[in-house]
Amino acid sequence: MKAALRIDNLSKSFGKPAVDQLSLTIDAGEFYALLGPNGAGKTTCLRMVAGLLQPDSGRIEIFGHDIAKDPRAAKQIVAWLPDEPMLYEKLTAWEYLDFIAGLWRLDRKKAKAQAEELLVRLALIDQRDQLCEGFSRGMRQKTALAGALLIEPKLLMLDEPLTGLDVEIARTVKDLLVERVRAGATIILTTHILEVAERLASRIGIIAKGRLRAEGTISDLRAQSGMAGGVLEDVFLDLIADKAPA
Repeated sequence: MKAALRIDNLSKSFGKPAVDQLSLTIDAGEFYALLGPNGAGKTTCLRMVAGLLQPDSGRIEIFGHDIAKDPRAAKQIVAWLPDEPMLYEKLTAWEYLDFIAGLWRLDRKKAKAQAEELLVRLALIDQRDQLCEGFSRGMRQKTALAGALLIEPKLLMLDEPLTGLDVEIARTVKDLLVERVRAGATIILTTHILEVAERLASRIGIIAKGRLRAEGTISDLRAQSGMAGGVLEDVFLDLIADKAPA
């Protein structure tokens, strides 16, 4: 199967290592959850994949495009939604999506129909003519997510996408993401809500102190922790623990 993302020995330090010789491969069409405690290196890793941060060493390939050698080709097929998305404050939600459509040179008629559908599903249609500067955290999150989904990226990376969303909209977002994966997209999700990862992801990677501690399906992780039938929270805590030798 073709790799959507291949990371080899990726490292980045800010005085001390944030990502430490991290290697992983995510297949095309996979829903992958990247889990770890605060400061584990998840966001730093995804920022490097998005081309927003220069690695100290290592290699990143997105659908075969080396991001260091051919960043334009790699970035054209990626969307990145950070945990605190930046919007253009003086644009309305509708104007923001129209701007995204123009920036990515989307077919305007098709993009308009898709933008309207996304605004309806994300319960933003009644606020589409309001300026983004007056939006709540949840409304900003939904607007940015609509922009990321609008461009239909081959690789979609989401850092804590459910932050600030109420239960009903969070359910809608999860449904939208599953639909995109079924349509062929690859999604990488970071979340502290472990049941979301357990429900949505086909594979889970667990990192701590910038290193990959464990990876696989829920069954694989349970086997690695020795907790057959254990809940993901217990398995996660066991796998990130620093275990001193007896």
